[in-house]
Amino acid sequence: MNDGRLHYLEVLDGIHRRLRPRTYVEIGVEHGPSLRLALPGTRTVGIDPAPAIRWPVPRSTRIFALESDDFFARNRLADVFDGATTDMAFIDGMHLFEFALRDFTNVERSCWRGSIVLLHDCLPIDEVRAARVRTTNVWSGDVWKLILLLRKHRPDLSIVTLDAPPTGLGLITNLDPSSRVLTDGYDEIIAEYASLPYASVANDKNDQLAVMPSDWDHIGPRLPAAFRTTNATLLRLGRALRRPTREQLRRSLPSPVRTALGRVRGTGR
Repeated sequence: MNDGRLHYLEVLDGIHRRLRPRTYVEIGVEHGPSLRLALPGTRTVGIDPAPAIRWPVPRSTRIFALESDDFFARNRLADVFDGATTDMAFIDGMHLFEFALRDFTNVERSCWRGSIVLLHDCLPIDEVRAARVRTTNVWSGDVWKLILLLRKHRPDLSIVTLDAPPTGLGLITNLDPSSRVLTDGYDEIIAEYASLPYASVANDKNDQLAVMPSDWDHIGPRLPAAFRTTNATLLRLGRALRRPTREQLRRSLPSPVRTALGRVRGTGR
């Protein structure tokens, strides 16, 4: 960024390179601009009800075309990762705090103390973009409430919000997969925060959301130890050499073209 702030994708890229996670899960894949940042050797899972990957993501990536609630009702990440814990997760699903809360609690169950969870859209720009109903192109919804409630109800977590454009990036460490606080108190927590207005943080966002600059001088000390010792430069090179799969290429085409190709294949021509 020209103003010195790192864009959230730059932050994610840097964290992947610095930590080199063994396992990575992403909720809210869409076209795959963040999923593609996973490095070679990272076992990667993407969850999205309507994925339309247009970037060359790792060929071994498992993408589940499900809403996250449905995924976790049917699967355990530990099983998907063959018993391994989740080293790193990025939550960028439905932009409403109750969805983000459920995603966080479900992901944390598969983590360990040294894991890291990143949360998108938790630093609202203004009241319109922070509304629960989308009326703008850039929309963060009320995910910011998750930062507030985690800081209150889970003081054991280490939580900061990076001022990473366009709408912030939460960085959460010191995970505790055994905690039942959020699950057992879910209904009460939702009732507590459901009607909380944007005005409650509008003039005090930096303090209430624990905002930090998005530069490596501030981010670096907040990161856990690297998960792998593999040379990051070699991993980046391997990532740069990726080529999209046939399915990724197909999804990159406009919908009418995909439909036409499907009809041609169906007729054998």
